[in-house]
Amino acid sequence: MPDLDAAAVVTGHSRGLGAGIAAALLARGVRVLGLSRGTHDALAARHGDRLTERRLDLADAAALGDWIASGELNRFLEGAERAVLVNNAGIVQPVGPLDQQEVPDVIRAVTLNVTAPLVLSAAFTAASAGARDRRILHISSGASTTPIAGWSVYCASKAALDHHARTVALDRTPALRIASIAPGVIDTDMQASIRDTGEDRFPDRARFVAMKRQGQLRDPDDAGRAVVDFLLSDRFGRSPVADVRG
Repeated sequence: MPDLDAAAVVTGHSRGLGAGIAAALLARGVRVLGLSRGTHDALAARHGDRLTERRLDLADAAALGDWIASGELNRFLEGAERAVLVNNAGIVQPVGPLDQQEVPDVIRAVTLNVTAPLVLSAAFTAASAGARDRRILHISSGASTTPIAGWSVYCASKAALDHHARTVALDRTPALRIASIAPGVIDTDMQASIRDTGEDRFPDRARFVAMKRQGQLRDPDDAGRAVVDFLLSDRFGRSPVADVRG
C-alpha cells in the first residue's frame, strides 16, 4: 500500500488498539489523521507531520458534525490514491441490566459506538471519491454475535457495525471495500474497566480476570499490526465480517 500515496483516518488513536493501529499504519508509510479526545505525544514525536492529530469527542454528535463541516477531512484525503477509515473508538459502558443503565450513558455509548462510525463512513466515502482504492474498517467484537449478560448496549452496538458492513458491501460503491472485524481480547483500559465492574452488573467478570492473570490478552501493538496487515491485504473486503483474533 505505501507504494501509492495513502492516507488513513483512525478514531481513538491515542491509546490501546487505536494507538497500535496508527503506529502500524505510520510504519507502513501511510499518513494518519487521528481523531480522539487525547493525543499520542510519543507517536507524534516519532513521525512528525506524517501524523495529524485532532482532539474530538466522537460521543458528541454536534461536535462531530461541526468538524466534518469544517472540511478538514476533505483536505486531508485530497489527492490520496488510497484512502482508509478505521472506526476504532468505542466504549463498553454502561455495563449492567437495563434497570441499572443511566440514560445519558446509553446515549453516549450509542453515539460513540454506532452514530460516529456511520457518520464518518458516509463523510469519508464522499471525501475520498477521487481515490483509486478506498477501505472502511469497523473494529467489532465477538460480542457482536455472542450475547453477554450486562453488555446489552455494547453487544447491540457491535452487531450494528457488522450489519452496516454487510449492507454497505451490497451497495457495491466504486473502489470501496468494507469489513467489520473482531480483533480478539486486547490488554487495554477497556479491559481494566471490565475487571473493575462488580459481578452484580457483569456476571462474566471472573472469566476476564482469569484471562488477564493467565496472560491471554493480546498486546495492543501486536494486535494493531495484525489488524493493519489484514486491512492492507488483498483479503480485505472479501467478506464484510471477519475475525482476526490470534
